[in-house]
Amino acid sequence: MAAEISYVTTEEELKQALGIRRQVFVMEQQVPEELEIDQYDVISPDVHHVLLHTDGQAVATGRLIYYSKDTAKMQRIAVLESYRSFGYGRVLLLAMEELARELGLTYSLLDAQCQAQKFYDKLGYEVISEEPFYDADILHVRMRKSL
Repeated sequence: MAAEISYVTTEEELKQALGIRRQVFVMEQQVPEELEIDQYDVISPDVHHVLLHTDGQAVATGRLIYYSKDTAKMQRIAVLESYRSFGYGRVLLLAMEELARELGLTYSLLDAQCQAQKFYDKLGYEVISEEPFYDADILHVRMRKSL
């Protein structure tokens, strides 16, 4: 199935992105909604929300924030469960990395759930945290990649 990447510019698109995250993180993974939604869940020049569509339906999302002057932090990467075996997570993250390069950033940083670490390993990310840590009661590792 073909994938189309778009950048969130309207409240309606932001609502779609938040709906995907609510399904994946709040419903599936039991992350409290007050931890999932934060100050970056707005349309702003300081945050970039990305959607992936297939057959006209938004099925994956992620957001990019500025971590430091040369580093993007990739966050809230989520793919609806029934679309997880099609490579959409990879397509989404590669598009987010391309956006980071276009913004003049040279590194990508993310906090990966430990169960997803192998996925990020395959895309060139390396663990930089000394040991796993909990975020929203889920074990994570911090990972980094040169863009």
